[in-house]
Amino acid sequence: MPDLATLWPFFVAALALNLTPGADMTYVIARTATQGRAGGIAASFGIAGGSVVHTCLAAFGVSAILAHSEAAFVTVKAAGAAYLLYLAWKALMSSGRGVDTATALPPVSLWRLFWEGVLTNVLNPKVALFILAFLPQFVDPMAGPVWLQILFLGTLFNISGTTVNCIVTFSTAAAAGLLRGSAGIGRWLNRLSALVFVGLAIRLALTERR
Repeated sequence: MPDLATLWPFFVAALALNLTPGADMTYVIARTATQGRAGGIAASFGIAGGSVVHTCLAAFGVSAILAHSEAAFVTVKAAGAAYLLYLAWKALMSSGRGVDTATALPPVSLWRLFWEGVLTNVLNPKVALFILAFLPQFVDPMAGPVWLQILFLGTLFNISGTTVNCIVTFSTAAAAGLLRGSAGIGRWLNRLSALVFVGLAIRLALTERR
């Protein structure tokens, strides 16, 4: 395993990266605003589940395919963008149902929100390339099996990111709770959610393999 001299810089870099607003954090905020704190937590752990998949792929070399195959990268990217547009459509349809001030989107199963988070993360090839580029920088070939070190570092990175997303969830839930006290705000939260999903889809579609 990496020693402390390697782990400290890794912790600092991981925390800085996880605190930087990105697609995952934006997704969690959107889900929390419309589904409440429990929905945001489910989405956060879904994102974490997707990161576990990417870490395993990086550890066993599969992510390298995305780094070297334009066709594979475009295919995964297109699937991810399409899925985000589907979520936007669902949110937009819900905003037109005349929900009252006590609700935002109709209640959705936490398991469904979890798996949506997993898919949103897994279908973002940029996450796979990032993990493939970031984690190996802190691997010491003399400290043990490389694949095991990547799994270990990926787990630490994921714990840091999930913690940040959960904190963001609690903060967003408190703000959304106050907003829902105003008439019609639920519909606007749904529309805002749809706009966020469309924005994430466009952002993903414009992502280039580097």
